[in-house]
Amino acid sequence: MSPTRESATATTTAHMLDLDRSKLLHGSTWHDTKHQDSFISKLKGKNRQFLPEVVNQYMKNWKTIPSPGQEVDKDVVENGSDITNLYFELSTDFYEYAWGTSWHFCRFHYGESVPQAMARYEHYLAARAGIHSGSRVLDIGCGVGGPAREIAHFTGAHITGLNINDYQISRARRYAVVHGLQSKQDFVKGDFMNMPLESNTFDACYAIEATPHASSLKGVYAEAFRVLKPGGVFACYEWVLTDKYDPTNPEHQRIAKGIKLGCSLVNLVTRKECLDALESAGFEILEHEDRAVNDDAVPWYYPLSGELRYARTPWDYFTVFRSSTYGRLVTNTMCAALEKVGLIAAGSAQVAKFLDIGATSLAESGKLGIYTPMFFFVARKPGDRRSE
Repeated sequence: MSPTRESATATTTAHMLDLDRSKLLHGSTWHDTKHQDSFISKLKGKNRQFLPEVVNQYMKNWKTIPSPGQEVDKDVVENGSDITNLYFELSTDFYEYAWGTSWHFCRFHYGESVPQAMARYEHYLAARAGIHSGSRVLDIGCGVGGPAREIAHFTGAHITGLNINDYQISRARRYAVVHGLQSKQDFVKGDFMNMPLESNTFDACYAIEATPHASSLKGVYAEAFRVLKPGGVFACYEWVLTDKYDPTNPEHQRIAKGIKLGCSLVNLVTRKECLDALESAGFEILEHEDRAVNDDAVPWYYPLSGELRYARTPWDYFTVFRSSTYGRLVTNTMCAALEKVGLIAAGSAQVAKFLDIGATSLAESGKLGIYTPMFFFVARKPGDRRSE
């Protein structure tokens, strides 16, 4: 159903307020057009008066954290998209510092570097989705565009990135120019629970660990279904609880709550709930598997747990250390010290702390096998593909 003029105006006004807030918060970093600012420079560039307010706005939503299966506060569900937007206003610079521009986990072949493994993981999704030159593709929750750039290079497809966060969109657009992909990419501001996109538009869409932020999987999957052309394919890496998760186990509950706080997830869903949501949205499920269940010698969570024996290049050692337990301790200590002497805004250390909780909890969940970030599926919107 087409939006009314009043709702469209309200959305435009809300987006302008978001943009103004983002520019105010990030200060000089917003204008880092060549991406030459260091991590510390980015933290120093934040608005000293506004950052603590944004941190408080985010943290007030997590005063109580229900375990999976328990009822979630109605306000948190209704404001899930706004909470996610706040989270990425606070976390984006930390993510780029630790992970670069592709923010997802992956499988590792023995002897494979982190960048190689990440790219192969993205190529696998593109191949399974049948994305090729001439395809018009939607990246749902595109971050700063790392996977979109890799898939555009790999396939030659045109990719539209959808993102709720203005700061990330600004960076994604600049990266596209740097990589010479501005004719192959565009980026749209919008909530994936209510996509500002025409129905029956895309040949394929994908989401790489973005839809766990949805307050309702059925809601975001239904929107993916709507914007796909008949016969279009939806491929996704989803985060789900495994059958090993025990809702009565206090340790499992603690880990689940840490993931929710540190990764800004309103809900943690099971594999069955994920597949049920797909079918409820109207999709035909073509394939699904937990790609974390394998015989790989190198676990998906090794960058978080800091198992440096698996690193293969000098850059791997640097990347893995930054995201490891010890690396996060260094970041936490550094932020606390810089904040104490007034070099960065108050609240920065609190952001580092809740991100550390999320990373620690994810690594623990991986070791126990109770949660997976790589439940992969390919689904199809019924109908005949138009001739290409």
